[in-house]
Amino acid sequence: MKTWLLGFTILCLAGCATTVPVKHRGTVKLKRPTTVNLSDTPRVKGALNAQYAEWKGTRYKMGGNSKNGVDCSGFVHLTYRDKLGITIPRSTKLLGKAGQPVKRNNLRIGDLVFFKTGLMVRHVGIYMGNNTFLHASTNKGVTITDLDESYWKKRYWKARRMEK
Repeated sequence: MKTWLLGFTILCLAGCATTVPVKHRGTVKLKRPTTVNLSDTPRVKGALNAQYAEWKGTRYKMGGNSKNGVDCSGFVHLTYRDKLGITIPRSTKLLGKAGQPVKRNNLRIGDLVFFKTGLMVRHVGIYMGNNTFLHASTNKGVTITDLDESYWKKRYWKARRMEK
């Protein structure tokens, strides 16, 4: 009995180690954007508008990373990855150290804008031009907001440019 069980076990394990050829019908392509040059303002603006159209109103969820709920840094990270083809850090803290500093009067579409919203709390969004930014707001979800809205104007902190 033990010999039969041992033989059966070896046969099963050997079966797990074999490869069976799989026939594919056509090539499987992953949908990944080509990297967008961040100085190509019309392409960046178009990509950001497309992201907004897809995510508009998606609720805020701390630590969220999907259309079931997303936080500010998750939304920025996903937008850069999916629409611009650029991998950037996931956390606001690391994003605040990435790229190059930019003065507010030199903002370009696609730059990251940062806010101090609490003693140790930071918020990040993506500059859209015309003094607006795209972000995941805690009370409006994914939205576009004017930088001069009183709440955001008082809390503006800095901006960073993510260049490859």
